[in-house]
Amino acid sequence: MDAQENSVGSPLDTREARREARLAIEEFNAEYCAVLDDGALEDWPDFFTEDGFYNITARENFDRGMPVGLVYCESRAMMRDRALAVSKTSMFGPRFLRHFITNTRVTGIEADGTICAQSNYILLEVLMDVPDGRLHQAGRLFDRFEPQSDGGLLLKSRIAVYDTLLVANALVLPV
Repeated sequence: MDAQENSVGSPLDTREARREARLAIEEFNAEYCAVLDDGALEDWPDFFTEDGFYNITARENFDRGMPVGLVYCESRAMMRDRALAVSKTSMFGPRFLRHFITNTRVTGIEADGTICAQSNYILLEVLMDVPDGRLHQAGRLFDRFEPQSDGGLLLKSRIAVYDTLLVANALVLPV
């Protein structure tokens, strides 16, 4: 299943527009990763539109078109609830996470300006009682961005498809 198809014939979908969009997405993702790496979970939902969609799912489920995911949020409000629950009520060992998003590829720009993109990601984790860093998760991001009037972007949809066969039982924070 391909999460995004290029909007054939869109006058906005030019080579130059894709280059500009890729740069904007890379800047967006740098800020997104910094917020998560700094542990500012309460700011994470602000990267999404009000009706934004967020899902972390296994490649096996994604390839079969199954919507089930480890994390499934259908709005910014659901993301805020999750962020609050994780930061205020969840108990898990202290850890440091480092997010890396790379190899961004704009796959299309739709007639309404929505930018479709794919990227690779890895998430590294260091637990306080196990000082060696380890790969927590690796996979692909399928994103749909909505350009804003101030020149910025917001996510309409982010689907994180992990390739890692074993997922730590402590997947509590966003990718």
